[in-house]
Amino acid sequence: MKDTSPFTPGSPVPPDLFVGREDYVRTIRGYLKDTASGRQENIFLAGDRGIGKSSLARYIRRLAAKDLNILPIHVFLGGVNDLDELVRRIFEEILKESSNQSWFSKVKENFGNYIESVDLFGISLQFNPPKEKIESLTLHFPEAIMKLLNDTRDENKGILIILDDINGLSKAPEFAHWYKSFVDYAATHYDSFPVCIMLIGVPELRDSLSEHQQSLLRIFHVINIERLRDLEVESFFKKAFSTVNIQIDTQALELMRYYSSGLPIMMQEIGDATYRKDSDAHIDKEDAFRGIHSAATVIGEKYLSPKVYRTIRSKPYRSILRKMGQKGIDTRFNRKEISEVLNAEEIRVFDNFLRKMKELGIIVNDIEEGRGHYKYINALYPVYISMESLAYQNKGERIK
Repeated sequence: MKDTSPFTPGSPVPPDLFVGREDYVRTIRGYLKDTASGRQENIFLAGDRGIGKSSLARYIRRLAAKDLNILPIHVFLGGVNDLDELVRRIFEEILKESSNQSWFSKVKENFGNYIESVDLFGISLQFNPPKEKIESLTLHFPEAIMKLLNDTRDENKGILIILDDINGLSKAPEFAHWYKSFVDYAATHYDSFPVCIMLIGVPELRDSLSEHQQSLLRIFHVINIERLRDLEVESFFKKAFSTVNIQIDTQALELMRYYSSGLPIMMQEIGDATYRKDSDAHIDKEDAFRGIHSAATVIGEKYLSPKVYRTIRSKPYRSILRKMGQKGIDTRFNRKEISEVLNAEEIRVFDNFLRKMKELGIIVNDIEEGRGHYKYINALYPVYISMESLAYQNKGERIK
């Protein structure tokens, strides 16, 4: 019976399998050292979907606790667009992170009788204060955080608050104004405020925040996460497979690296699918092909919206997409190059195809390159299309 898969699709990579990102880690470590010395820091960790932002944040969280003696909390905010809920979740995570520490009794005193012990699904506690209490914490957030810092000063040099998936909050003007007020208040009222807040989101969210509060972005250190390099991708696969005593051939490794395209989300899905297709603890080229074919379907269903997924796989556009995929994985393409490989019937519907792709938000005009040039909105799209094309070429599988 096979061991548990070393891959974790849909979740941040475990710190033990974390590879690359040395420059980012070094930069953020520097900001955290400044935090430990008493300086407030604000970081915006930006990157496209699937680029590995949460995995990097998870690694930074462990670094902050182990190496810098900073209390780290990681708050996931999917679907949250309300300030009070944001603040409630922050303090709930602080309580959870403190529950097994010597200073928990001090922290607990600040929250009265609003902590509930819950055994369901392994959750040890919940923070459920009445409306007026949470409103007060939201209004006096800097003071509440400072009280926490004073209570744990002997044990912690500061606190790192990671706010992940801020899509909903970025659209709320209240969040931008609240955040700017919080930063300004702390800067003008405290000589030492050892707090680092890291916002995580796609680059476009910075534009949303700027529209609500033009001066807000000036306070952030912006770190844009790029794709992993080829050697880093290969290192990840080797390390992951070695944990379950599986060997991988060079050709298989190169194939998996190419179709991962430096995107951690693709690495996880391709790695997991290939692991499950292997039957002899030795990944060869055929195993990699079968894993990539399997992963293509999973990726399409999980990461493309249903409408986009149906359209991409619809009969009128299947042959066009297959030929586009044969051009390789590139986030940009031009109409002329694609037209040269299309037959008469495909050319007849090609303009409608491009129009539909634009309506769905899959592609946009590439203004930098000029007329007839396009680029994909999300790096997942060209990778998925290329993977589906590979499936058709090698096994005659059709995009159904």
